[in-house]
Amino acid sequence: MIFKIPVAGRRGGATIEFSLVLLVLIPLLLGAGVVGVNMVRTLQTIQLARDAGHMYARGVDFSQPGNQTILLQIGQSVGLATGSSGSAVVTLSSLTYVDLAACTSVGAVSNGKPTSACTNFGDWVFTQFMVIGNASLRRNGISSPLVSGPTGVTVNATTGQISLAQYVTQAGAVATFNSINPYSVVSGTARGLPSGQFLYIAEAGVRGFSMTPFVTNGMTYSYGIF
Repeated sequence: MIFKIPVAGRRGGATIEFSLVLLVLIPLLLGAGVVGVNMVRTLQTIQLARDAGHMYARGVDFSQPGNQTILLQIGQSVGLATGSSGSAVVTLSSLTYVDLAACTSVGAVSNGKPTSACTNFGDWVFTQFMVIGNASLRRNGISSPLVSGPTGVTVNATTGQISLAQYVTQAGAVATFNSINPYSVVSGTARGLPSGQFLYIAEAGVRGFSMTPFVTNGMTYSYGIF
């Protein structure tokens, strides 16, 4: 014997089922949206670091207000702005390797060898360091020059430059960066950078889109070496 439930008794069943399905679909849709927005933000961060690095390596002086304005316009889509009100930051660093020639330039060589006064011999050091945008968002990617204590260096407030005497003799100028060897000749083959050359590094950090519980305090970071 087959029993049939009257139609009147089945009214509203589809609505309840649809509501239960929405409990799963809505979080999935929101999560996918947040991830998608942050993927776009990541691509924008990579492009910002790349554009800033290209200009910096080609000699654009970002200590000049006009050039900073250009960079702020490039990063406008991710909220790059002066001061703490922005949601992005760009860090520009130039590095060089302290070799025998650098020690000689500050008189820290004796009998053709560096003396103890050439503190940073064999290290990568900062020669310039600039932060544009919201400095509180910066990640410690390539480290920072130490500006306090007896081994600290003085970073020019306008140009970001560190003097030759300081980046050769003050340990505070040493960068945590060891992936490239200095200029050397091994079996007749030149490797690494020639003496006195510089590496230009551009780092970009951008506050991502946040939506609890999917993403909280999201940050995207990228850097380029030129």
